[in-house]
Amino acid sequence: MILPKNEKIVIVGAGCFGVSTAYHLLQRGYTDVTIIDRSTTLPAPDAASNDINRIVRSSYADKFYAELARDAISLWKDHKKWGNTYQESGVIVLGSSDLGETYTDESYKNDIALGAVVEPLNDGDAIRSAFPAQVPTAAFDQCSGYLNRTGGWANAGQGTSLLTDEVKALKGKFISGQVVSKILRENGRTTGVQCNDGTVFNAALVIIAAGSWTPSAFPELDLGVFVLPRVNCPVVLDFSSGFYIFPPNERNVVKMAIHSAGYAHFDEANATNVYPDLAEKPFIGTRLCWYNDSPDGDWVIGHYPKDDSLILATGDSGHAFKFLPVIGRLVADLVEDKLDPELVAKFAVGRKTSKVDSSRSGQVLTLDLNGLYGPADLHPGTFA
Repeated sequence: MILPKNEKIVIVGAGCFGVSTAYHLLQRGYTDVTIIDRSTTLPAPDAASNDINRIVRSSYADKFYAELARDAISLWKDHKKWGNTYQESGVIVLGSSDLGETYTDESYKNDIALGAVVEPLNDGDAIRSAFPAQVPTAAFDQCSGYLNRTGGWANAGQGTSLLTDEVKALKGKFISGQVVSKILRENGRTTGVQCNDGTVFNAALVIIAAGSWTPSAFPELDLGVFVLPRVNCPVVLDFSSGFYIFPPNERNVVKMAIHSAGYAHFDEANATNVYPDLAEKPFIGTRLCWYNDSPDGDWVIGHYPKDDSLILATGDSGHAFKFLPVIGRLVADLVEDKLDPELVAKFAVGRKTSKVDSSRSGQVLTLDLNGLYGPADLHPGTFA
């Protein structure tokens, strides 16, 4: 289906997928693009694309993502557009092995092949040398990996806000505080969406980019089956454990997390594996990062089966934000039937999966909802 440039397009969700998609569609001359989001504040305080930082790395075992990340990084460096959103601190990637068969080993090969500036870190001394001399670090005994200097981190909330402003400047329309409750369909085709208050938005094409809320918000689609001192320290990412930690931000907040199959609780001891002095510091806050996982870690960017008027752009699987400048390009290519057939299959909604995301380890744990924080804890002012 080739969509005329003046047809109505409705995007549900104003996060990474939604805003980037709107931007790329408007850049290509589409004139009637509306984004609807349930949050009255954009970016939504509890969205995965709104946080103080996200890792920006090209270190992927999958060469497609490595190449796309290199493309995104080149765009992040446009200071006129992104300001200081992207910080090229470097990324220490741990978890290599003598056999050369780990996710880190494959990532290293791709980074080398694509021209990233990398340095092998074969022991603890080498790893410590990647930090400024005055920063006390752990010994990193029995650790090895490499430093990718062509990477770092991005202020997620700031980046999403800046691209939101770009979409507005291109005459994209935002409707905030509206909860889309129903996809309207007629004769097997999507014709628009309806909100909780009964408001209807008709459209020739609906793109669902609602992140982790996608399966629960639209159960009729049956998606369950688919889908320190602040002195230039690098990001540290250990694929062997899933633990990662950022340099301190401008408010001296150090964020750390686990990229794994999923945890309901977090052990402070992991931080001492990088910065021992943090063992004396209490957490000032915690956040639950809502991933919308696909079984294989690949995104879901495809037409809903037998309905060309409905596209799903979701399945971030915990690694989409770094691609904010470019991820919408893939969705726009799909809209225009220009997406490479291999990528159509890779991102298809109903694809059969035969692999798992090898960047994440561990078993999925049951989430204790009683241990979660309330809405007030979602606001950045908590960290003041």
